Amino acid sequence: MKIKNILLVSPMFRELQALIEKNAPDKTFRFMPEEELSQEDLSWADALVSFNLKAEYDYSSVKWVHSLGAGVDRFLHKKDWNQEILLTRTICSFGQRIAEYCLSYILKDLQLHDRFKEQQQQKNWVQSTPKLIGEQKVLVYGTGEIGQMIATVFSGLGVDVYGVSLSGKKKAGFKEVLKVDSHFSVLNEMNYVINTLPLTERTEKLFNSAIFNQLSNAGFINVGRGASVDEEALLLALNDSTVSFAVLDVFEQEPLPKSNPLWDHPRVQITPHISAVTTPSEGAACFLETLKNIDENRPLKNIVNTKKGY
Repeated sequence: MKIKNILLVSPMFRELQALIEKNAPDKTFRFMPEEELSQEDLSWADALVSFNLKAEYDYSSVKWVHSLGAGVDRFLHKKDWNQEILLTRTICSFGQRIAEYCLSYILKDLQLHDRFKEQQQQKNWVQSTPKLIGEQKVLVYGTGEIGQMIATVFSGLGVDVYGVSLSGKKKAGFKEVLKVDSHFSVLNEMNYVINTLPLTERTEKLFNSAIFNQLSNAGFINVGRGASVDEEALLLALNDSTVSFAVLDVFEQEPLPKSNPLWDHPRVQITPHISAVTTPSEGAACFLETLKNIDENRPLKNIVNTKKGY
């Protein structure tokens, strides 16, 4: 595949331009925000580098699309993808960042931070014993790169980490990996549930009452995709205490509308899609490595199976 003209569309286009252009002198680039993007730019380009474009565009004239994020649902979900167009995604420190994000909120829960903060405000000296993380069971939906990093970090602390995937194939760090269609029997044993799944037709609204009703006062963390969660079912589960708390970093609609009841729920922690931010340096490095591998006809470790959606 011969790539000459490259179009990069991103809010951080200036930072990326400073990092990329000097390292690919034989290529012709256009760097811009989405507000300046036109169909003429896409017609000019051999490759598009972007992430979460808001509008719908025709990519049929490009040979390669590279996602600056780990997710690719903005390009694939409920869309017809031309199988002749190569799609790749960014691989960098996402797994480590997300593992640390999840760990921080689970430790906060186990160490009773909210309880002791409330007691401090009341000047109330009441001792309670925090729980040990090594005594917990965690269920991770998604056993890819990010799920495996979570499993590695948590199992290293003595946690029994279970995984859920379409295949049920065993992966490093997991005590057991279960198929998504046959994992319900273990749900009531879990202390925490973490979603890392991509958005596909099979994962849309996967987390509904069928799953939440099987939990027993478990914490729920969503760092996958917002559309994987039935928000109404989650609110009911929080009110019924089948879910003890929810940490939500991703939402079906972003920014989350001010009218959404999740904002005001006392047992919901909201973060603005920051659990795995692509930094300009990491985004540039992965793109340049992928470009080099394409130019040299080498295998791509970050290629997307566009039929599966991840």
